Amino acid sequence: MSQNVDFNEINKFSQLAAQWWDLDGKCKPLHIINPLRVNYIQQHCGLLEQKAVLDVGCGGGILSESLAKLGANVTAIDLADESLAVAKLHAAQNGLSIAYEKQTVEQHAEQNPMQYDIVTCMELLEHVPDPFSIIDACAKLLKPGGKLFLSTINRNHKAKLLLIYGAEYIARLVPKGTHDFNRFIRPSELMSLVEQAGFTVGDVIGM
Repeated sequence: MSQNVDFNEINKFSQLAAQWWDLDGKCKPLHIINPLRVNYIQQHCGLLEQKAVLDVGCGGGILSESLAKLGANVTAIDLADESLAVAKLHAAQNGLSIAYEKQTVEQHAEQNPMQYDIVTCMELLEHVPDPFSIIDACAKLLKPGGKLFLSTINRNHKAKLLLIYGAEYIARLVPKGTHDFNRFIRPSELMSLVEQAGFTVGDVIGM
């Protein structure tokens, strides 16, 4: 079975590895929106202490660390060696115990069915060949009643102007080529994929 992986996308984020924890660097937008994400997860899940959480496509561990600080038992997976190295080092420097692993979510689902209370998958779906495969694997990983949190980019003109022309070419907040407009996903498309995987959509919100 072929892997649901785009190695060009992995290479893009590997090149960003040194900047994951630079609050004024190219990952600054992720640090800005991270508190909003954490608050949203807390609103829907309550106390996170001792809950089993999987962060899919964790990058340098920005969200993973925030959830671990709230007491969650966090496992985080990614395929970029450089990003994982940064994530492991930063967690160790901050005294956090996070299980970082190099693995696809599909592989992880085969080995860990129904193990998690919460699965997060932020800005990954638009970087893989088959978004449904990711969502379906997340469904297999969750315990009964578990919650999946997805974040992706809407395929509309506003996103093209802000994230590609604005962020990549004008402000240079992220490297050119970080985003592929054709891979952006409309909310209606995302909801269809989520329902196909057996989920009930609880809430849809934009930023």
